[in-house]
Amino acid sequence: MSAPSLAPFINKRPWLQRFMKPLSNWYCNAAGYRQLGLRADDLLPEENDVVQTALKRLPPQEAYNRVFRLRRAIQLSMTHQLLPKEEWTKPDEDTPYLSDIITDVESEMAEREDLEAMVINKRQKNANAAKSH
Repeated sequence: MSAPSLAPFINKRPWLQRFMKPLSNWYCNAAGYRQLGLRADDLLPEENDVVQTALKRLPPQEAYNRVFRLRRAIQLSMTHQLLPKEEWTKPDEDTPYLSDIITDVESEMAEREDLEAMVINKRQKNANAAKSH
């Protein structure tokens, strides 16, 4: 299940979007994941069936890039270093690559649960017609 988001509410209101944009940029820079070369979707916890399924659906190149970014970030963290500034993840590169797949998987799982919980009732023949035969 995805976390609730205020993004649709904020995006519908241009004045609120103008107010929140500098705050969101500050927060992303302060979080520090871009300084390790990570993208926001790299930070999603993997201990979830939905995320595991979404990871299996990633294209091979995207999956390889994700593993590379994570391993590099772990190595940098262990050595207490940051990437050189020119290698930081730029805001335009920090696009979601896993969130859309997670949304699709969640909707598929919800649909599957609805279908499995469906109760089928057999039609009963008209009682009068059954008595006449």
